[in-house]
Amino acid sequence: MIWMSWAAMLISLAPVTTAEQPVDPYPQNDANAGAQPFDGQAMWRAFHEADGVSRIVDEAIDLSQSDPHISDIFRNRDLVRLRRTLKEQFCYILNGGCHYSGRTMQAAHKDMGIQTADMGALVEHLQAAMRHEHISYRAQNRLLAKLAPMKRTVVKQ
Repeated sequence: MIWMSWAAMLISLAPVTTAEQPVDPYPQNDANAGAQPFDGQAMWRAFHEADGVSRIVDEAIDLSQSDPHISDIFRNRDLVRLRRTLKEQFCYILNGGCHYSGRTMQAAHKDMGIQTADMGALVEHLQAAMRHEHISYRAQNRLLAKLAPMKRTVVKQ
């Protein structure tokens, strides 16, 4: 019994990973974001700029991780990197002045086995996060329209 409480204490003291895992080098280019940015600053402002994008990405990932239908997609993944690159991607597409340093959509999702239903659940979580951030439906739909063509390279048939 003492051993179990000692082990539990050690586990609770284990550090949470807050650093990105190293990756093999790859060509970095804004084109890797998978979509061209919107013109002007209206969409960036509609998403409440960096703070809003950060809250939306964090909530969408949290909802996806806790969804038993798709949580396996996120298991053993570098979630620190995922959060950073998604925030960069959205900032770039929303014309917030960021550059996207992530991989291409095809390379980033290679061998993940994402299916159409998985993509649907991910979009639902993103929509929920945008609603919680009080993003107008028009702005939500405009962003989703930019992201939708990426389904062809992310979903495996």
